[in-house]
Amino acid sequence: MGRTRKTVWRWRIIAVLLLAAMLAAGWGWWQAAIWHPARAEYPQQGALVGASDGTVDFTALRAIGADFVYLEASEGAAGRDAAFARNMAAASDAGLPWGVVHEYDPCIPAERQTANFVTIVPREGAQLPPVIALDKLASACADPIVAAGLESELTTFINQVEGHVGQPVVLRISPAFEAEHAMATHIERNLWLERDFLQPDYAQRPWTLWTATRHLRGEASDGPLRWVVVQP
Repeated sequence: MGRTRKTVWRWRIIAVLLLAAMLAAGWGWWQAAIWHPARAEYPQQGALVGASDGTVDFTALRAIGADFVYLEASEGAAGRDAAFARNMAAASDAGLPWGVVHEYDPCIPAERQTANFVTIVPREGAQLPPVIALDKLASACADPIVAAGLESELTTFINQVEGHVGQPVVLRISPAFEAEHAMATHIERNLWLERDFLQPDYAQRPWTLWTATRHLRGEASDGPLRWVVVQP
């Protein structure tokens, strides 16, 4: 009888611990879903939007506090975000200042990427500086010549994009890219860094834009939003 009673209490304790763990996980998920940096600390805040986010209500996005939006536009020599044209029109209709993002591919020559960019991105229209996203590593190209010439090719692409849109670019550099290539200290452009919830410091110099969370949920989208703030 005593052993049976001990077993019952053991299972009750396990059940209580499991329930506590589930409640803690739920609370953590809820906190992540509603968190964004304080407006008093970062007055200018916005979002990064692309086809992977599904249909986004840009009027609702503005209503929940977005002051601007960046739109994924092109990638490499031929990639084009399927929602770019729709998102561009919707952002303009909602009165949201918008800019474009090109996902740079170090395996592809600059000229071919420029041809793709200028075809999809209008010379006029975007009010924000264009962004070059640096995520893919040169080591993924399986060609040591690519890594050796990365800075030169990237500089060529930067100059061509800036010539097209008439504004300096912003470099959005991932932690992995910076760890392998240290490009933030080689090319003097404003930086966009990424880290959920904590200010990023991996570039060794100040950032201008910060993807502060990729988990913000609201009525503007069915899924989580990538929320971006501007250094005041």
